[in-house]
Amino acid sequence: MSTLSSIDYSESLIVHFRRAELLRDEAVGLVSLDLNSRQLCDLELLLHRGFYPLSGYLNQDDYLQVLETMRLADGTVWPMPICLDVNVDVAASLQPGQRVALNDQEGFLLAILTVGEVWHPDREHEAEAVYGTTNPDLHPGVKNLYQKTAEWYVGGQVEGVSLPIHYDFRNLRLTPAETHRRFTQYGWRRVLGFHTREYLHCAHREMVLAAAREINASIFIHPAAGLDHPGNRDHYTLVQCYQEFITHFPANMILLGIVSLADRFAGPREALWHAMIRKNFGCSHFMVAKDHGDPFAGSDQPLFYPQGAAQQLVARMAGETGIAMVPERAMGYVEEKAQYVFLENVGEHESVKTITSQELKRRLEWGLEIPEWYSYQNVIQALRRAFPPRSRQGFTVFLTGLSGSGKSTIAKVLMVRFMEMGNRPVTLLDGDIVRKNLSSELNFSEAHRNLNVTRIGFVASEITKNGGIALCAPIAPYEASRAANRELISRYGGYIEVYVSTPLEVCEQRDRKGLYAKARKGLVKGVTGISDPYVPPVNPELTIDTSTMTPAEAVQEILLYLEEQGYIS
Repeated sequence: MSTLSSIDYSESLIVHFRRAELLRDEAVGLVSLDLNSRQLCDLELLLHRGFYPLSGYLNQDDYLQVLETMRLADGTVWPMPICLDVNVDVAASLQPGQRVALNDQEGFLLAILTVGEVWHPDREHEAEAVYGTTNPDLHPGVKNLYQKTAEWYVGGQVEGVSLPIHYDFRNLRLTPAETHRRFTQYGWRRVLGFHTREYLHCAHREMVLAAAREINASIFIHPAAGLDHPGNRDHYTLVQCYQEFITHFPANMILLGIVSLADRFAGPREALWHAMIRKNFGCSHFMVAKDHGDPFAGSDQPLFYPQGAAQQLVARMAGETGIAMVPERAMGYVEEKAQYVFLENVGEHESVKTITSQELKRRLEWGLEIPEWYSYQNVIQALRRAFPPRSRQGFTVFLTGLSGSGKSTIAKVLMVRFMEMGNRPVTLLDGDIVRKNLSSELNFSEAHRNLNVTRIGFVASEITKNGGIALCAPIAPYEASRAANRELISRYGGYIEVYVSTPLEVCEQRDRKGLYAKARKGLVKGVTGISDPYVPPVNPELTIDTSTMTPAEAVQEILLYLEEQGYIS
């Protein structure tokens, strides 16, 4: 069954308010689903028609055709599978024709889904078709598909009661109907759409302006937002920097909006999807980079997709999608000319200056100068407010090792030293203390050990985010939970993992709790190092063996590292 319907696609899927009253009454007796952030992004784009021509979630025929041909079953171009994923218990409770209430994460009704089909997809087939690989280690999109997407899919049409509620930057969260209205009011018939998730600087202005002049178009800067935690400073800083960035354009030729979009990073297919979304927002042209939609674009890793493939696909499909492809042409600053030029036009004896994203981050962390040719002062000021030098950031020292290795003693001595410094609040999260006060209901299975460690990581991330010092000293025997903590805490400040590698025989000799002796006698089970494994950290910042140094010496080594890295002075 196709998800296309006979309704007027120029209208949103939000029903008339009187119909909405009936749907709210109906929803009281329906099965309800609270959607996660990715699902909310998809639903919002469905409801306000950013996902035109879809009027609901894909049923199986459409889904399979999208995978194989980037078209719906009726032949309409559409490159990305949009289905509602549910777990096996929910899937077993649903039948075709059934009505289901779709809520936000607080239980507020957003839409009602009429179930078309429920099926168990072949996710390896989807991964290969959409991403070009079935290996989650090679592509983060595949990892998300396997690990964060439920195993059953539901298709069907939706009736919208309300768009998801946003409290941030509400004046920038324009719907397609609103952008069409603005463009008409401004007299803009040719509009260049520009998708980004990155900070924008001088080179981006010159590049976008040059492209707009070439095609005689106005500019719609339309960054993706929506998956970040409400407390994540990156989201707010990004949008604030965009607001500062557009002040450097002629006032009557640029509009800024943000869209709740859960990117898949599916390369050329992703670029075509982005172009079609911007067409729905009223753009006539869309700027595409050579590495558009690549999961490793802008990083040190090799690109996953061939350079230029995204541009070629969007250009090839322009006749059907109705939106023209404009290639993104890289620019660099030539000091001899004191201006930005296209890299393809740089002379043989001209030197090009540039600063990578990693170099910008380093300069912010160390409080170093950022040249005026690279970015605008108001943008840099916003970045410096959000990302102060390391000497003013919060950080976490995460000590991991066997029981009796000395990590708790080191953490206590570190706390005293930091308290003496007096320039940041300090919190000690010792393993035993956390077990007693935060995780008393947990046992010592691998799943519960990991949960205990990630709970510690969450608390430490909040301390770090607010400029404090978190000292964590759990055993933390598994790499998965330690890696999750690193990823979480590093968003907000420093993360220093210290592997206290004191040998097991030394830890057993100390054995103040008698834990190892009981484990050797079989009186207790699940003791790390005896009946449970300890997996050493893959790449800790420091490795310390307290069998060869005193706690004071260990603390001194940690402090010297922190000073070298700029966290203390």
